[in-house]
Amino acid sequence: MSGQFEATTEIARPIEEVFAFLGDGTNDPKFSPRVQEIEKVPEGPTAVGTIFRSTVKDAGMTSKREFRITEFEAPTKVRWTETSKNSVTATEGGYDLEPTADGGTKVRIHNTLEGHGIGKLLVGLALSAARKDAPAFGERIKKAVEES
Repeated sequence: MSGQFEATTEIARPIEEVFAFLGDGTNDPKFSPRVQEIEKVPEGPTAVGTIFRSTVKDAGMTSKREFRITEFEAPTKVRWTETSKNSVTATEGGYDLEPTADGGTKVRIHNTLEGHGIGKLLVGLALSAARKDAPAFGERIKKAVEES
């Protein structure tokens, strides 16, 4: 079983600034409290093939995650896939950005979650929690970018 969740928010910053912030996955802890630490491999600008390795805490459990950037089209699109082997993974995800008439940026984040092994039983709960948190997640992204 798999399913998607998404959030949309408008950020009072130009699209280029928002893209730069979100394209640097090391900023994730600034808006995702589940991310305890994160590193980028290789160092330098994010590009297709860049890997982000993180330690996250979900539902009281700590796990290691690894995401590979699959598309990186400034300033409108970032796509990733999770390459780590966990019970629930984000098989695909991304940001879609578009400029607003007032010089801000509309951002849509989306992830498709899939269960593996015991995760097939847990993915429904993970999706429910992610969908419930999606509006707040969008607001945390907005706040983090606007405060950067």
